Amino acid sequence: MAGSGEFDFIRSRLSPLSRGAAGAAHLRDDGAVLALGPGERLAVTADVLVEGRHFPIAEAPDLAARKALRVNLSDLAAMGARPFAYTTSVIWPKSGFESRALGFVEGLRVDQDTFAVRLIGGDTVVADAPWSIAITAFGRLPLTSSLRRANAQCGDVLVVTGTIGDAGLGLKAARGEYTPDMVEDSVFLSNRFQLPEPRIEEGVKARSLAHAAIDISDGLLSETRHLAIESGLCARIELDRLPLSHAAKRWLVRQADPDQGLMDLAASGDDYELLFAVPADAADKLIAALSSLDVQASVIGHMTGRRTTQPVT
Repeated sequence: MAGSGEFDFIRSRLSPLSRGAAGAAHLRDDGAVLALGPGERLAVTADVLVEGRHFPIAEAPDLAARKALRVNLSDLAAMGARPFAYTTSVIWPKSGFESRALGFVEGLRVDQDTFAVRLIGGDTVVADAPWSIAITAFGRLPLTSSLRRANAQCGDVLVVTGTIGDAGLGLKAARGEYTPDMVEDSVFLSNRFQLPEPRIEEGVKARSLAHAAIDISDGLLSETRHLAIESGLCARIELDRLPLSHAAKRWLVRQADPDQGLMDLAASGDDYELLFAVPADAADKLIAALSSLDVQASVIGHMTGRRTTQPVT
């Protein structure tokens, strides 16, 4: 997007999303100036979502925008940070701006109200390229506590929020690789894939109880491996303790090899649940704290000794 059209779009459509964000200057400058309160730190994360890879081609623009924002908020949640602002940079395909722009803005508006964040800057460009949405999100952390993936300790219990494998099944359904028997399963799995729920309050609750955390964007097995490698440890997951939704259980009973089915669910991505490494004597307290938020939490394994070869067994 170039010329006056770009500036008109920023002024008329994007600038209202910055209303109430200190330091955003109504998006009239090239950058924002942020001040945090006494005793606070800034948490920052960034992700890019590309049409055809991270969300389906011809996805509804509002859903694409909401997913792009939510996956970044999930990264902040894994650090125990409370989000407050974000920037977005968008590559619009040459033939796609008019059909996508209004829905894109509406999707951001809905979710920034839901999660109490405001747009403070970014960039837009039209190019001969896939539709791509880049988000950088900012969160607040107290000076004294945060969650990092490198801080797991030997003997920690692994606790995961929610249920595992739903988004992967939602992707299979979207691709026509799986047709659920029940309409409610189709709706549930589609929502889990298209609109992940960032576990912000859960991350905040866990700050004082967990040693480490990571969000499950690339699959439970992959993310547990990342946590173990960064912490210099091994991890053991008990697949028979994997928390499954009713929809995932109905899928599993249709599999010829249930054990392989569990592996497939544990390997599938886009769940955006949080995985915590928690001292064994604090696991019940964390589960109770998450239950107070009406969120399921399950023990699925533990961290073991220093890593030599494979970090996840």
